[in-house]
Amino acid sequence: MNFYAIRSIYIFEMARTWRTLMQSIASPILSTSLYFVVFGAAIGSRVGDIEGVSYGAFIVPGLVMLTIMSESISNASFGIYLPKFTGTIYEVLSAPVSYIEVLIGYVGAAATKSIVLGTLILATARLFVPYSILHPFWMAGFLLLTAVSFCLFGFIIGIWADGFQKLQMVPLMIVTPLTFLGGSFYSIYMLPPIWQKITLFNPVVYLISGFRWSLYGVSDVNVAVSLGMTLLFLAVCIAVVWWIFKTGYRLKS
Repeated sequence: MNFYAIRSIYIFEMARTWRTLMQSIASPILSTSLYFVVFGAAIGSRVGDIEGVSYGAFIVPGLVMLTIMSESISNASFGIYLPKFTGTIYEVLSAPVSYIEVLIGYVGAAATKSIVLGTLILATARLFVPYSILHPFWMAGFLLLTAVSFCLFGFIIGIWADGFQKLQMVPLMIVTPLTFLGGSFYSIYMLPPIWQKITLFNPVVYLISGFRWSLYGVSDVNVAVSLGMTLLFLAVCIAVVWWIFKTGYRLKS
């Protein structure tokens, strides 16, 4: 394992984050804070508790997951697309560096940004609503799994995209709607029975439910099922990335 190569890619990608600190960190935190103000304070006082948890605290896991998913995809997709766009990807591919080391460098940096951002949002939420963390170990586990899984997904999108518009198409048109419909702001048990069953086909439901369980011990889906679905999504992303590197899909042409 060439740790020097991994370190070089990782440091380069992290340096880009510090150069765009307002866009990478400050902007997502500010946007999420507005959600806490509007939904947590203004609307939450009229909604009441959900499964014994105040509405302001109930939406914290959903907002954290919403930000982590979107930022993970954005960071990872842009991180690999930019070298493709400028042509520097060929320097990386021709260097004595394995595909695994390239993947660890790019995805590791993107996942680090997402985890830092998720942690900062959790800290920021304390300024608006009181909440507790019942299972801190599982919270960290779900945070890490979600960040890595969606960074891999973003890495795939970055390789697949042949234009800047496609980088935004999947997050805006697929991931964000699925997150809003995945129980970010409500419990799926508040829906009519038929929609409860339909919602279970939304993979984001399991991510948000598992993360909410780690904070409050309540969830819409069994936590074992949530963990299993998260690991399944991670495995699928790994398999797709392996196929991309094996075939050279949109990397060697």
